[in-house]
Amino acid sequence: MKKIKLDIVGLSYSQTQSGAYALVLGEVNGRRRLPIIIGSFEAQAIAIEIEKMTPSRPLTHDLFKSFAQAYNIQIQEIIIYNLVDGIFYAKLICSDGKKTAEVDARTSDAIAMAVRFDCPIHTYEFILSTAGIVMEDNDLVYLENLAETPSDEKTSSGSSSSAAGYASISDDELKNLLQAALSEEAYEKAAKIRDELNKRKAS
Repeated sequence: MKKIKLDIVGLSYSQTQSGAYALVLGEVNGRRRLPIIIGSFEAQAIAIEIEKMTPSRPLTHDLFKSFAQAYNIQIQEIIIYNLVDGIFYAKLICSDGKKTAEVDARTSDAIAMAVRFDCPIHTYEFILSTAGIVMEDNDLVYLENLAETPSDEKTSSGSSSSAAGYASISDDELKNLLQAALSEEAYEKAAKIRDELNKRKAS
């Protein structure tokens, strides 16, 4: 089966589903987008690595990476290989240079590892045909615009609150708050502050 390469093109909070986030993967050299609902911890783990934030102590995904590298294990690729009853299934393709193994994982955890190992993300045509959304332009997909978006697991936990309270704070103050949040390991708060800073840069 031919594999299709994906990139991360969006990660946003849900305005409608408490504790839910939308991870949006995009077809490389294509217009299809694959939105996946993920939990708050996994969303933070992905965002922290993408933004190159440095937590005061290693997150679970950082620990896994350090453990794997200590034994010369590399993740070669991530494959989102199935979609059953609205649930995505993924696996890590790992190698120590001599032996290759496939490790089953939730899609959100797999993506969190992909950004840490800088490895490619792939899926198959039948998954994009079933759950993909065709974009007419380069706009990002946000969870608020999606209905019946598939998930990477049956339930997700966590809480989401509005970042509107940061609107009146200066950029310098936000940067200080961001560093404080990272020091306190308040990663959800850090992600909200980061999103506010990114919104200001884009405007």
